[in-house]
Amino acid sequence: MKKRSLVIFDLDGTLVNSIFDLADAVNSSLEEFGYPVHEVSEYYHFVGNGTVKLCERALPESNRSEDEIMRLHTAFADRYNKCCTNKTKIYDGIIPLLESLKAEGVKCAVASNKTDRFVKYIVSELFPNGLFDMVVGKKEGVPTKPDPQIILDIIGSFGYEKSGCLMVGDSDVDVVTAHNGGIECVGCSWGFRGAEELVSAGADYIVNKPHEIIKYCI
Repeated sequence: MKKRSLVIFDLDGTLVNSIFDLADAVNSSLEEFGYPVHEVSEYYHFVGNGTVKLCERALPESNRSEDEIMRLHTAFADRYNKCCTNKTKIYDGIIPLLESLKAEGVKCAVASNKTDRFVKYIVSELFPNGLFDMVVGKKEGVPTKPDPQIILDIIGSFGYEKSGCLMVGDSDVDVVTAHNGGIECVGCSWGFRGAEELVSAGADYIVNKPHEIIKYCI
């Protein structure tokens, strides 16, 4: 296995378990508007394509107009801004993995469909300084994953060849994003979607623990 120059990580379900804070923020917003709330387990299938899509999926099908989606999203964003690190935790083994990669000179980046300001805040609050060389979330005018633009921009900023880059994620969205961008993907079975979805999506490698990623990097 050749040494990687750059490893790009998804955030939610890959580096951190954020499902409880996401569910709390959406459910309280739904409740405010008189809509039924959801069990936390349902949110594992609502997330993955950005927070606007999250809000759309949480609404009853008959109420998914653009205006109502954005109304719910505005309420959600206000709440999530206040609670996004209340219950969110880094998965066991992630910090040692990142430290090992950095010690070997591998650049580490985050590429998430979550709004950029939330991504940057969560990473800055939960992770020690210096573990990530770039942190990027959803920005206006840049399409969300599985469009590969976000990872292509990251790779381009470092000037690396695609063959030396690797994507790490927990969902079919991450696998498809990586392949759309011409790089390999490691699927993390501990995340929100599980190994079966990752295998079906065509992940190049599947890991069950963070330390297993090392063998595909250095």
